[in-house]
Amino acid sequence: MAAMNRRFLCGRTSAPTNGERRRNRYRPTVEVPAEGTGRFEITSASAAETRMIEAWAAREGWKLGDMDTFAYAVADPGALLIGRLDDVPIASVLAIRYGESFGFIGLYITRADLRGRGYGRRMWRAAAARLEGRLIGLDAVPAQQDRYMAMGLRPFWRNIHFRGVPRLAGVPPAGLELVDATTLPFSVLAAYDCRFFPVPRNAFLTAWVRMPDARSLAALHNGRMVGFGVSRPSGRTWSRIGPLYADSPEAAAAVLWSLAAAAPDRAAAIDAPEANPLAAVTMTRLGLEPGAHTVRMYDGTPPEVEHSGVYGTTSLEAS
Repeated sequence: MAAMNRRFLCGRTSAPTNGERRRNRYRPTVEVPAEGTGRFEITSASAAETRMIEAWAAREGWKLGDMDTFAYAVADPGALLIGRLDDVPIASVLAIRYGESFGFIGLYITRADLRGRGYGRRMWRAAAARLEGRLIGLDAVPAQQDRYMAMGLRPFWRNIHFRGVPRLAGVPPAGLELVDATTLPFSVLAAYDCRFFPVPRNAFLTAWVRMPDARSLAALHNGRMVGFGVSRPSGRTWSRIGPLYADSPEAAAAVLWSLAAAAPDRAAAIDAPEANPLAAVTMTRLGLEPGAHTVRMYDGTPPEVEHSGVYGTTSLEAS
């Protein structure tokens, strides 16, 4: 029954039924008066403002891939919102739509010196309005979990951040072949992704595997796809790996090791979801060190996907 539900979600092309639709308390916010003096306006971010938001995220300690926001823009133009106070950018939020039934919130930032004045709340309302009618997810830092719960989201599992240089022999297990994922028919790649993500995301996936300096690998066994992973640079010292999907821990380890080996001057960083207990076990066996964690939250029932095959989330900002 779960597999049937998953296929239905992946194949959905129309909006949810009334019974499935998420009822949102918020209404669209485009231009609203700010508390105090000045005027607060929310619009889509420009390309220049996108780079500024990436710098804000870096100051928060968030290690984005160098070209992640490019893929977000391709997948859903206008998903990255910016708030301006008297024409000065002070806040951001990513509200990315996938298909007709799923959305994700990330890059939720207000300039530090202007927090506590209601601007972040207005950004949240604009993001929620943009995703109205969809199941909404996000990855929260623990300190903000209670705040999101007050907004109607519930916690479900942790994503553990692992990093380091993986240790593993450079030869894949017998019978396993690793190939450049971009050489496979896109339909094969998209079908595999759809086992682990709630809805088709073809535009996003196309951009994600074709990002400048990104590397994507597929694991094949007797010609059948049994693993998939993408790495992309994050600054000068890190390679962000995600997603990492596999039918077995051995396939996941082989893909991760090969992706990391392709960038020997960078350490690997990956977020392993506890929804798959073998994910953290596999990272530990590879010699990666656990660090901070985030909490996956939804405003409804989590989508039915093959959690047992998710060894690394795609991105903490976009699921």
